[in-house]
Amino acid sequence: MAVPAALLPRQWRIPRGADRARVAEQVRVFVAALDTDKPWRVVVESDRPTRSNAQNRYLYGVAYRVLAQETGYEVEEIAEFCAGSYFGWRDVKVPKTPRNPEGIESRPVRTTTTDEHGKRAVLDKQAFSDYVAWIQRFAASKGLYIPEPDELEAAA
Repeated sequence: MAVPAALLPRQWRIPRGADRARVAEQVRVFVAALDTDKPWRVVVESDRPTRSNAQNRYLYGVAYRVLAQETGYEVEEIAEFCAGSYFGWRDVKVPKTPRNPEGIESRPVRTTTTDEHGKRAVLDKQAFSDYVAWIQRFAASKGLYIPEPDELEAAA
């Protein structure tokens, strides 16, 4: 019997030090049940904890918002500026327009969710925390204060 489409894609998490035999058997059974008339890709990658929804809400709802309110730019413009300033910039070709006759724009090398090749690569918790700390330092250098998440919780 083929694997039901509702179960695709499927992933397993293997905690550090866990017995891999049980998971290996589950994977073997799952792969054996795949439709043999279709090609499949099996990927094994290191499991890194990604940022939490609360961290993401803080970045957009507090850090970027403070900068946006103080500068008059939109939150998405602030997000792009911060990503480029932190990760670096690269020039990319874009359609030529009267405002951009060269057809070149600077874009961040990567973002918090995509790598330098544009593939999905969400920053892990530590890298994300380092990025947010950089934004706080950048804001402070401009005389702006971005409160820590625990300060917001205490005030609520």
